[in-house]
Amino acid sequence: MKRNRQGLEAGKWRQEVKTNKAVMLFIGCLAMIPTLLFAQTAKKGKAAPISAETSMCLDCHRSYTPGIVVDWSKSAHAKTRPALAMKKARTEKRMSAKKTGGGTENVVGCYECHSLNTDRHKDNFDHMGFKINVVVSPDDCTSCHPVEAKEYSGSKKAHAVGNLTRNTVYHALVQTIIGKKEVKEGTVSPLASSAYTQQETCFSCHGTDVRVEGLKEVETKMGNIEVPNLANWPNQGVGRLNPDGSMGACTACHPRHSFSIEIARKPYTCAQCHLEPDVPAWNVYHESKHGSIFFSKNQQWDFNAVPWQVGRDFQAPTCAACHNSLITDTAGAVIAERTHDFGSRLWARLFGLVYSHPQPINGDTSILKNREGLPLPTSFTGEIAPEGLIGRDEQARREKETKGICNACHGTSWINGHFAKLDNTIREMDSMVMASTLLLLDAWKLNLAEGLPQGKNPFDETIEQMWVRQWLFYANSVKYASAMTGAPDYAAFKNGWWNLTENLEHMREWIELRKKVGNAGTVKGK
Repeated sequence: MKRNRQGLEAGKWRQEVKTNKAVMLFIGCLAMIPTLLFAQTAKKGKAAPISAETSMCLDCHRSYTPGIVVDWSKSAHAKTRPALAMKKARTEKRMSAKKTGGGTENVVGCYECHSLNTDRHKDNFDHMGFKINVVVSPDDCTSCHPVEAKEYSGSKKAHAVGNLTRNTVYHALVQTIIGKKEVKEGTVSPLASSAYTQQETCFSCHGTDVRVEGLKEVETKMGNIEVPNLANWPNQGVGRLNPDGSMGACTACHPRHSFSIEIARKPYTCAQCHLEPDVPAWNVYHESKHGSIFFSKNQQWDFNAVPWQVGRDFQAPTCAACHNSLITDTAGAVIAERTHDFGSRLWARLFGLVYSHPQPINGDTSILKNREGLPLPTSFTGEIAPEGLIGRDEQARREKETKGICNACHGTSWINGHFAKLDNTIREMDSMVMASTLLLLDAWKLNLAEGLPQGKNPFDETIEQMWVRQWLFYANSVKYASAMTGAPDYAAFKNGWWNLTENLEHMREWIELRKKVGNAGTVKGK
């Protein structure tokens, strides 16, 4: 961890902010107040000490961005010294570092996060006499949270940008959906999507490529200052490509500047991206029995407790309980270890792909190859890729671990019945998707539509988009309803079995109609 702890020289500050001498003197005096106050209160045990550099940051930003200052002041970062946090018992720790590069006697403040690894940060700039990074990345958080950062770096979430852009199939789907269109002589022609559209659609959740394009001058209350000109910013997508070369954004779940574990544990946070029609986790949870308990009782739960004790701190799982939180029983025995690889407890991959399949070994799914040579985990007819997916032993281990979480509240017969139902749902959904695929393959074979056999886009014609609905919307809805049991309407009528059945009939009728009229005069996409 490298830092550039430059002092704040009045002359340099005066030149940069272009303000008068009296104001600078007044602000300089004010800057010492937080340091003195916190030094006094620290002795009384009321607050941990703040570094001189962070005190300078707070003094200005208290006036210019008061919201984030107050938010930070209520956070664990503002109240905790790493030196003391590292001494806690293993299951009580909120940081995994055994030592840090320095500054452990002070709280984790502005400077402690925004001054790290300046040699790697292309977004680093001179700011009021300090070397400051605009974007705090997972590599910076590694200073205190190395285990969590390493786990996350290998996850599908961290690779979420490349899993779209480096996968030719997914990239074609993305561009088909969000690319602009123009109509000429009755034909719809696709155009490239704009950076802003990408930023507010798929890549809002997956993450953008945040690049530094020189400096720009901005007007502030303290005068004009130069700051890095960041392209594709702001963004808090899970796989964001950062100016220091790292991937991911911890703020996707732990938003600035409280970085709260409470916010990350509540399902509202996951609902930013995991909602219908393609990922209806939030919608299903909202209607499930677990959701009913959460919405009725969550005000009584302790979302800040570490470890998180089932029964005492919460009485029904949220997304975090099943996917990544450190869970113990009321006696302190560990039920599930904390993980920031959000797929590591899952044995089957249910959503986002045409067919269900074992979880990938590597978070970079663009390296997978099916038997047709496409970067997909299964073939178009359901056979799983020969390499790159976890084996049966690992699947069994993960399923057993997940059942152990369920067992904290449910009996064996309940759990086994639930998972038998889920296994059946997976098989039936794959079968319903297969039926739609066979219809699509017939349309391609008969040259009623142009797709993979013709070397064309497999997503831009009507029957192709019906096929996408079958697996991306409808099968997903049923699988989520089954996995998060207790939302029967999403299995039946809300993008569920009704839609699966209706969609197949529409695909069949489309083919029959095309057969009757032939290809003459056909308008692509109609």
